[in-house]
Amino acid sequence: MRDLVPQGVIEKKIIVIRGHKVMLDSDLAELYGVKTFNLNKTVKRNIERFPKDFMFQMSREEFDSLIFQIGISKIGRGGRRHLPYVFTEQGVAMLSSVLNSGRAIQVNIAIMRVFVKLKEMLLAHKELAHKLAELERKTEKHDVEIQGIFEAIRQLMAPPPELPKRRIGFHGDA
Repeated sequence: MRDLVPQGVIEKKIIVIRGHKVMLDSDLAELYGVKTFNLNKTVKRNIERFPKDFMFQMSREEFDSLIFQIGISKIGRGGRRHLPYVFTEQGVAMLSSVLNSGRAIQVNIAIMRVFVKLKEMLLAHKELAHKLAELERKTEKHDVEIQGIFEAIRQLMAPPPELPKRRIGFHGDA
């Protein structure tokens, strides 16, 4: 039952809107094996469980951008009649409490595992970026020190400045 929905399929359905990783209501409905209308109707009956940081409706601009990016059908051509709702990780978790089916529970578990995996990957990338920046700072410091060493070597290699030659013997000028 764990492989009810492959992780790769779920990963492709997670998008970023308003700085949040979210899933479209239509994608969730497909994963749960229900119609989008029924998923949204169930959510609206339990709206107190879905505050704005769990679920929100996309704006027209966000939706138009999404149509352009992933090719969702346009309104009036077999596509959606209403702007889609999107669910954050917490909203997806809350869906399992309002959708009463074994499939919904199993799909939710799979989705939560993907969200955890994405967080771990993001954390690993942040740590790697921090280490890279640290290495660059050290390298820059070493570059400055190495330049100083090269300058000192150049000064040592340069011939000494010629001093005016002293004349030998008695001079009547002085």
